[in-house]
Amino acid sequence: MNDNVSPTPDSAPSTEVTPAPATQSVSEDSLSWARIIYFLYLGGLVVGISALVGIVMAYVKRKEAAGTWLESHYRFQIATFWYGLLYMVVGAITSAFIIGWFVILWWLIWLIVRCVRGLDKLGKQEPISGGFFSLGE
Repeated sequence: MNDNVSPTPDSAPSTEVTPAPATQSVSEDSLSWARIIYFLYLGGLVVGISALVGIVMAYVKRKEAAGTWLESHYRFQIATFWYGLLYMVVGAITSAFIIGWFVILWWLIWLIVRCVRGLDKLGKQEPISGGFFSLGE
């Protein structure tokens, strides 16, 4: 008898993340908080501290939105902050070379587009997703 049986593809655990359906209702208050966080990130381009306020709020509000489509927006906002911070650190370190300024320019465009797409999806009450290079889908 062979005890070294490998699992079949059907029995392997799935790593794919499926967003919560958009049919789940969320309060207007929750929608407003998500909207405020996107605007705080955009305001962070002028007053950097507002982005820090936004990340703290996103962490707090994510728990309240657990199990709804709105949770995807809070995860997206949290990822936007940390990926953006990484872009800025890389851009600052390499700014002595010309490439650093292009990294910072990419970060600027990337942040604005992610916030605008997030606000658009929020207005349509749809979940959002996106990774490191993603502009939001």
